[in-house]
Amino acid sequence: MKKQIIITALSIGLLATSALTVFAENTNFTVSNTGTAATGTLSKSNATTKIACVGTAVNARETAIGSAVTSFTVSTNSAYSARATALKAAYTKTTLNDVKSAVKKAWSDFKMATKTARTTWFGARRSIWAEFRTSVAVCKAPGSIKDNGNEEKDNDNAGFESNGR
Repeated sequence: MKKQIIITALSIGLLATSALTVFAENTNFTVSNTGTAATGTLSKSNATTKIACVGTAVNARETAIGSAVTSFTVSTNSAYSARATALKAAYTKTTLNDVKSAVKKAWSDFKMATKTARTTWFGARRSIWAEFRTSVAVCKAPGSIKDNGNEEKDNDNAGFESNGR
């Protein structure tokens, strides 16, 4: 009789442990993320939601960076084009002083235009990364998937000088 009670108790305990494991794996939850809710299993769905959230923030950042780089290159190309046009016009002048003055102005205008393009690029880049940090913080994802450590590579890999010269 004692044997039968012990076996029954162990069986019930084993069954209860199995049931708890199954219930824990299938517990639904709600994660609120920027006003939308996602339901699913606790561990896998939570990780999936956080990864998707970070992915959305990364996609928005990369799209904005792409637009900012395009704007930078368009501005820089315009500066080179304007310089070429101004220098061409400068060398049609007939006096030394007029040529010297026009060349000096062409280079001065070029320097200002490229400086403005760089300043705009760096400002946009800082703003885009700040927005990204704010967006990704909402995700509450582990640091290993946040993609925060690559900010300076925007300058290094694009060939832009990070010191603003």
